[in-house]
Amino acid sequence: MQIVRDLAGYTWGRSDLVRRAMSKKKQSVMEQERKNFVFGNKDEHVAGCVANGIEEKTANKIFDEMIDFAKYAFNKSHAAAYAVVAYQTAYLKYYYPEEFMAALMTSVQDHVNKVSEYILTCRRMGIEILPPDINEGESGFSVSGQRIRYGLSAIKSVGRLVISAILEERQTGGSFSSLKDFLTRMSGKEVNKRAVENFIKSGAFDGLEGTRKQKMLVYSMIMDNIHQEHKHSIAGQLSLFDLVGEEQKKEYEVSMPNVGEYEKEELLSFEKEVLGIYVSGHPLEEYEERWRKNITATTADFLLDEETGEVKVKDGASVMAGGMITDKTVKYTKNNQAMAFVTIEDLLGTVEVVVFPRDYAKNQELLTEDAKVFIRGRASVEEEKNGKLICEKVYSFDAAKRELWLQFADREQFAAGEEALYGMLADSDGNDAVVVYISAEKRMKRLAASKNVCIGTELLGILSAAYGENNVKVVEKPIEMQR
Repeated sequence: MQIVRDLAGYTWGRSDLVRRAMSKKKQSVMEQERKNFVFGNKDEHVAGCVANGIEEKTANKIFDEMIDFAKYAFNKSHAAAYAVVAYQTAYLKYYYPEEFMAALMTSVQDHVNKVSEYILTCRRMGIEILPPDINEGESGFSVSGQRIRYGLSAIKSVGRLVISAILEERQTGGSFSSLKDFLTRMSGKEVNKRAVENFIKSGAFDGLEGTRKQKMLVYSMIMDNIHQEHKHSIAGQLSLFDLVGEEQKKEYEVSMPNVGEYEKEELLSFEKEVLGIYVSGHPLEEYEERWRKNITATTADFLLDEETGEVKVKDGASVMAGGMITDKTVKYTKNNQAMAFVTIEDLLGTVEVVVFPRDYAKNQELLTEDAKVFIRGRASVEEEKNGKLICEKVYSFDAAKRELWLQFADREQFAAGEEALYGMLADSDGNDAVVVYISAEKRMKRLAASKNVCIGTELLGILSAAYGENNVKVVEKPIEMQR
């Protein structure tokens, strides 16, 4: 800041803008600033180095040194403050992990991708994430035992005023005992049918009697009945319902139909719809190991970082991303060739994939909604925007080849049990290769394709019982190595 003020005549305020642009490493801004520094800018009231008697070559050399320095320089007082905050947050995360992560997620609860990232971090830390709860939940994320409860205000179409009214009613009248109790007590307090539906879909009423499917079928009727009762009460009218005893009233109340619960996939879909993320699980959870083994970049690597103003992936870099296709839009070029814009979602968020005509024609069958795929391509990064992936090749998750490895102590042990082994493998025909490893000689033998199996829980159980769990292993080869 002192250099640009003394050499080029910058004002204090203008010099701070240069400092900020350098710290954010905004290349286009810095190139424009170079011109101002060397030649001046009358509109900005900057004289410039040349006007102050400094040669253009020298001024450019000084500016180059400032840019190089900015790549690693850090203000000492700022660094000291960072060190204190880093120590404090490390202390809190270690000794109060649930409270720390709950506060962290509350601070970013309007940013779905960040919340997804932190939920995955929680699961790695062994912290369970619970769905919102009408009787336990708070406005933000809260701690329940050694678990974290999702914040009520994160539910879509439910305003903060509604949440405040619910918390106040809970404080004065106690916990809600049933769906009808909630709807009766919250009647007339801005809780509309859309909000109630989203409460049900999010799992906020799971602690009350009935499944989500049952509640979805009856909540509207209960609300209509309560509304009618209020209308009669205001008008001073008596209904037939008012003339019967308490026992008889129960016979006329809306009861939960015997319809069971939604399938797991539908429950997760509802959570994604009203919370923006999956809470009680994720469609990709069972594939996480395969996903991590094959990717070189996550969707989070394509997101613009608010602090640095950059994305992690570099423009033009070759990357492999993977996930579930959640959206697909087909467009046609001027030559009437089909291309597609695809959204893939992994455990952290989403990224847009551009599939040009030639690659769309090759991979069209794999690019369907809900399909789980790996996509190899080039990163496309523009300044101050989220990155995109330009598709080059698509692989199905099922394209990953697996091998069944069986370990024997020596040749004699293998030879003695060879026929018995082939008998166990014969009942499980499939495409997975079998490899025998002789430990004493450190040699392997790949069995003929006719001995290939379908690796499954039952087969693994039989082999583990026969040879011991430590001698039975499933090895999955990265997809890119299979080309």
